[in-house]
Amino acid sequence: MAKKILMLTGDFTEDYETMVPFQALEMLGYQVDAVCPDKKAGDIIRTAIHDFEGEQTYSEKRGHNFALTADFDAVNTADYVGLFITGGRSPEYIRLNKRVIEIVQEFFKDNKPVAAICHGPQVLTAANVLKGYKATAYPAVGPDITLAGGEYVEVAATEAVVDKNLVTSPAWPGDTKICAEFVKLLGAKIEI
Repeated sequence: MAKKILMLTGDFTEDYETMVPFQALEMLGYQVDAVCPDKKAGDIIRTAIHDFEGEQTYSEKRGHNFALTADFDAVNTADYVGLFITGGRSPEYIRLNKRVIEIVQEFFKDNKPVAAICHGPQVLTAANVLKGYKATAYPAVGPDITLAGGEYVEVAATEAVVDKNLVTSPAWPGDTKICAEFVKLLGAKIEI
């Protein structure tokens, strides 16, 4: 039986910050249960493509449709070895869901590996789990990390920050690093 990863996501999640980790983790043999509050397996969420084109913030374009693979209401965190929180716009509203907050708190209570990319740390700040952690995020989320008692670390968009059971990255250019570091936290060994 494949080890299971829970992926918290929602409408207008960032396309690359959802599809790339989902596919990379499945390629390694994990079962990735992608869920969204108020939705079931097979329901579609819309993604957004965020790009860096020289303005003061990212631009946003319509992305792909993404099919959820599990029912949100059926999530039991004991069934999962790790949690991946996608970025984009979805974290700003899924963090308003009481069960999302409980799920995140359960993963931290059990010291299981957690990854959050871009705006994903907004869910962590709402769950009040960042006290004493170093974390990165899209720069506009940095003040939220600080206010939540964490230490915001500014790194290049291609990088990731690991602290204890948590790995974070600022944006989709960091997909490679966040996935590699998350897999290490999961205890997987990849040999070539």
